[in-house]
Parts: sequence; C-alpha cells; structure tokens
Amino acid sequence: MAGSREDATLIVELAKWGSMIGLDEASRLIWSEDFDPDAAEATDRPIQAQLMFYETIGTFVRNELLDRDLVYDWLWVEGVWGRVGPAAKRAREKAGVPQLYENFESLAAGQRLAAAAPA
Repeated sequence: MAGSREDATLIVELAKWGSMIGLDEASRLIWSEDFDPDAAEATDRPIQAQLMFYETIGTFVRNELLDRDLVYDWLWVEGVWGRVGPAAKRAREKAGVPQLYENFESLAAGQRLAAAAPA
C-alpha cells in the first residue's frame, strides 16, 4: 500500500509536534560527537523527546494508521534507535516493563531489514 494524502497530512502534523517538543535540539544532542549512548538516560529531556516521538510513530505504523514505507523514506529510525535505544533498554529493565518503547524498536528493526533486502 502506498502512502496516502492522509499519511502526508499526519506526517506534517508529526513534524509540527516534533518541533513543539524540541526534537530539533534533541537531534543535535544525540548526533553530537560527545554524545554517549551508554550514559544517556530515558528521563533526560532530549532522550525522552526522541523516545516519545518515535514510539508514537511506531505505534501508528503498527496499527496501520501511517504507511511504513513513507516513514522509512522520511526518517532514519534505525539510526536514532542506535543512539537512544540503549537508554530505552535500561529503562525497560529498571521498570520491569519489556513493552516499553517496543514499537520504536520494532520500527527500527524493520527499517534495518528493509535496507538489507534486495531491491
């Protein structure tokens, strides 16, 4: 299924929301040379913004409310998970909730598989 105009509208709204929660600053932080994924915590405001944003997108994709391929064309989900995933996994362990951020992780894993698949 190809992305629809409805998907495009949702992406624009998600981009606006990302701006409202400071995703631009959070992105600059996680891509800076001195960022340490092993020291970051899920409760750090920039990390929390990334986790919440991508978990929401993953939830929309999982529930077929947003086209997966369109998301993969828009965002490097796998790359962001690589930076903030360690904090998410530690938060899961600490909370004892294995489902925490599972939709974000699943979306990232799917992007990795899609990139590895022959065209």
